[in-house]
Amino acid sequence: MSHNPSTDVNVNAPDSHEVDADIVIAGGGPVGTALAHALAPLARLGRSVMQITDAAPGATRPQSEDRPIALSWGSRLLLERLGLWNAPAASPIDRIHVSQQQQFGRTIISASDHDVEALGYVVSYNELCNALPPSSVAAQVQGSLQEWSKEGRIVTCRIGTPDGQNRIVRTRLLVLADGGRGRLDEDHVKDYRQSAVTCTINADRQRPGTAWERFTPEGPLALLPFRNRTTQRDQLAVVWSSATTSADKLIALDDAQFLAALQQAFGGRAGIFSNPGPRSAFPLSLRMRRHIADAGVIAIGNAAQTLHPVAGQGLNLGLRDAWELAEILLADKHEPGSAATARQYRERRQADRFAMTRLTDLLVGSFSLPWPGTGVVRGAALAFLDAIPPARRLLSRRMMFGARNFP
Repeated sequence: MSHNPSTDVNVNAPDSHEVDADIVIAGGGPVGTALAHALAPLARLGRSVMQITDAAPGATRPQSEDRPIALSWGSRLLLERLGLWNAPAASPIDRIHVSQQQQFGRTIISASDHDVEALGYVVSYNELCNALPPSSVAAQVQGSLQEWSKEGRIVTCRIGTPDGQNRIVRTRLLVLADGGRGRLDEDHVKDYRQSAVTCTINADRQRPGTAWERFTPEGPLALLPFRNRTTQRDQLAVVWSSATTSADKLIALDDAQFLAALQQAFGGRAGIFSNPGPRSAFPLSLRMRRHIADAGVIAIGNAAQTLHPVAGQGLNLGLRDAWELAEILLADKHEPGSAATARQYRERRQADRFAMTRLTDLLVGSFSLPWPGTGVVRGAALAFLDAIPPARRLLSRRMMFGARNFP
């Protein structure tokens, strides 16, 4: 996507305050859809909302886009408040076993520490998208945001439609929730030189509700409880982060070789692995947008920040972005695209964004250090968390609710 403050889009429109929608949400994924539902009360105030989505309602999404997604307990509460929670489609996590490869030290985080049903849930990305219905009050436009420009208090958007045509839409506030495609600049980009290999497997000593996070020298290896909706069998979803060259080799292995490599990396705690599903891989990096909110344009979710999947915080952070922006817009007496609205959003999201990005980056970096003795230090840290319940509860609460204890 390209952008220029005044010259990208020429629509020959008069310099007026007439708009096609007061708020336009670019993105049809879980974060954009959650925001569209959260903004439903605006209709009673005479405000209009439009959502741009690249998939028609009910359309089958490509299998290549599917991967396991972790939803925290806090995200469940947010989705419940919006009437979007679908419990049967999600596999609960009530226990997380954290360890490091070939080193001492481990800790176990349990839902019972917080007196909640589950620490979080695992669902496939496609199933999550299919479970979120379109908002009844947001006008749906199929297409993708190609470019936008701002002049005065009006943001003009050019939308590419499936038939190859262009549609021009004017709005007071453009919310970028398109998974990063609308990113214009980054203040910080860190290439981890890793890719995450994902698939499903069976394990003969699988514990219901138990997730495993095992840190290896090349990156974290997560095994997550996952209910296969096709076979109705409980499996484990694999999210294996490793050097990009290693990930390419893992994808190229036959099933028996892949299972042997996975067994060697993880060990025998979950038993013998079998029946691997189709494998895919995606590159890993940390990307932070320089300006997440300016007058007329606000970025949320992966359009604002993209995290390493360790600890599964990316989508949860994005849902909190959507929730907090909706709270501001519903309570704000300014017009949606005002500088005051943007400033309030920046200030309210700063602590949560900083804490979660630093936490995930620290986990990846600290468990990948090859220096002598670092394994002992990491093991001692895990043992400390295991021995000191208040420290463990503080960490897990941050994972469930973010830095501001949502919702």
